[in-house]
Amino acid sequence: QVQLVESGGGLVQAGGSLRLSCAASRRTLGSNTMAWFRQAPGKEREFVAAISGISSSISYANSVKGRFTIARDNAENTVYLQMNSLKPEDTAVYYCAAGRSVAQSPTEYGYWGQGTQVTVSS
Repeated sequence: QVQLVESGGGLVQAGGSLRLSCAASRRTLGSNTMAWFRQAPGKEREFVAAISGISSSISYANSVKGRFTIARDNAENTVYLQMNSLKPEDTAVYYCAAGRSVAQSPTEYGYWGQGTQVTVSS
């Protein structure tokens, strides 16, 4: 069983930055695609970014392109999401997920973390 644990969420003012981390319990996740999704109250879970196993393929949602950066450290079995120029509309619970390929549908990911809250104040 793979376990994913997110950290790094918090409260930040608009224009600020946060870095989320997702630690995986198994080294074999190095071959899997890792992704970040987010879910705001009353809204569906939406894709944020994804990175393939050897970082050869990266995808971002249009809403975060140019502001967020996804990266992974396979030696540490960790994936990161650097979030800059944060906006109030980025407020959500952010989830880490692991799957087989870079995809924007949450149904393509079989493992999920518990989520970390990000709140951006105006």
